[in-house]
Amino acid sequence: MHRPGTGFRRIALVNRLVGYLSGKRVSASVILIDRAASGAYTKGMANALLKTESGVGTHWTYADYKDWELKPGERYEIIYGEAYAMSAPNAYHQSILMELSKQIAVFLTGKECKVYPAPYDVRLFYEDDESDDTVVQPDISVVCDREKRGKEGCRGAPDFVAEILSPSNTAIEMHRKLNLYRDAGVREYWVLDGEGKSVASYLFDGETAVTRSYGEKDKPELASLPGLCIDLEPVFAE
Repeated sequence: MHRPGTGFRRIALVNRLVGYLSGKRVSASVILIDRAASGAYTKGMANALLKTESGVGTHWTYADYKDWELKPGERYEIIYGEAYAMSAPNAYHQSILMELSKQIAVFLTGKECKVYPAPYDVRLFYEDDESDDTVVQPDISVVCDREKRGKEGCRGAPDFVAEILSPSNTAIEMHRKLNLYRDAGVREYWVLDGEGKSVASYLFDGETAVTRSYGEKDKPELASLPGLCIDLEPVFAE
């Protein structure tokens, strides 16, 4: 993931921008960003830029996020109001994701819980008025509460989340997400390392976490889905 300076870089200063915000015609001095140059300038981005120019500062919310018009393949996450661009996953990453998703999906057939592979929006701190400022796209999410399964994605914390390490998702960033998922109320969090063919498992209990590590020959049981043992050898098969 990259900070907004990468995905929303400033490329030119224009004197005036005329647009429609909340149904009213307005004009203002703003910084033109590459999304505007590509013709994908939206109300949410325009509002945020106007805030930036006035010195208030940009703090993205789900209301902004849902209005972004992105190019095919572009994905962003918002964490506490900051936007992060997500790089496209490689083939091995997708192989891990598909095999793990498949094993979970087969187990959940006919059960209340549902599994959702990325891209799937998870609004960790859901607010009815769309003021929530954290929207992430875990590689895999399992949601058991029917009330959390909205049309747009998950409204609240999933029961189980898995993230797969890649060049764009470093171990440091995964540790930051560990704290994020814990605070949101996720019950169980897995970090899969394809290069090391290993899994770090975190089972949350309030502010603490029980941590376990597994290798490719192991078949660990998901604490959040009792009875489901994941065969890691096909998960990490190349």
